[in-house]
Amino acid sequence: MSHRFENIKELKKDFITVDFFYNECKERFKFEKITKHEINSETLISEKDIHRPGLALAGYVDLFTFNRVQVFGNTEILYLKQLSESERIKTLEKFFSFKVPCIIVTNNNEIPEELISLAEKTQITVFRTPYPTTRLAYFISDFLDDQFSMQIVIHGSFVDVYGVGLMFTGKSGIGKSEIALDLIERGHRLVTDDVVIVTKKGEGVLMGSGTSLNEHFMEIRGLGIIDVSTIFGIRSIRYQKRVEVIVELEDWNKDKAYDRTGLDSTTISLLEVDTELIKLPIFPGKNITVIAEVIALNYLCKHYGYNAAEAFRRKINKKISEKSSQNNKSARDENFRRSTEYFEHDFE
Repeated sequence: MSHRFENIKELKKDFITVDFFYNECKERFKFEKITKHEINSETLISEKDIHRPGLALAGYVDLFTFNRVQVFGNTEILYLKQLSESERIKTLEKFFSFKVPCIIVTNNNEIPEELISLAEKTQITVFRTPYPTTRLAYFISDFLDDQFSMQIVIHGSFVDVYGVGLMFTGKSGIGKSEIALDLIERGHRLVTDDVVIVTKKGEGVLMGSGTSLNEHFMEIRGLGIIDVSTIFGIRSIRYQKRVEVIVELEDWNKDKAYDRTGLDSTTISLLEVDTELIKLPIFPGKNITVIAEVIALNYLCKHYGYNAAEAFRRKINKKISEKSSQNNKSARDENFRRSTEYFEHDFE
């Protein structure tokens, strides 16, 4: 692993508040707040999974994961409605004896008055949504998984180049922001500069974004702070992108051996996700911007099944095997054959 990525501290939220959950989801998932009391700012959600409390309502609470968001679908509501009033109150009193974070009722189901009354009494907030249970469970699980995902913070510039997320890292002052600015001027899109928050999504995806403070501002040494979206327009920015290639910039060292074939690709593990790493030596006059574009295009070629380094190796191996069956003179002549055997009348 590159020393630049050693000892990066991994960050993870321990909890989010129900108030934050509601404010972030009310428009997205059409939440209607049913209970009248104010949401307690100290009521916390500490689990990324949700729970459907069918068994708990039926009386089995030995494995009741009450600290999760509770989702009442058609099954739970119909079960409560078929109980007598006294049975319903007894069932709900047992349920509300546990300090659940909040309750979400799906499918715009009519909510029993006893449930609302006990929710008000215990200060547990109840929401209702028109979304069907399966669909809501997917969206809420994805939202909570994102909130409780592992994160790391990397010093670098992150640009979408031809749809490929390139993150430029390197020592301070090496030119990361200037390369990003040049790529933006050529029509590519800035995700963030200076500070990149990398979040693990699912099992094998890293997403990168900026902070709420720096957004799409850039610092260019000798010029100062610029606002990319104002100067270059909305086409020049995006808020998030998958991290696909990390380009580590380093000063040219004539005594160091650099990769010249691309056969031995290097990866780096970030948040247990292997990501391609390219160490790119730079020196005055080297066009890093064009090379960055080629890195993105080459990544796309490999993604769609074509690896130029492998194709070149196969061609060389084929030529070597053919030489072994020829005499030395014909093999030597073969080395210096033109790629085009006949120049037609196209003398440009």
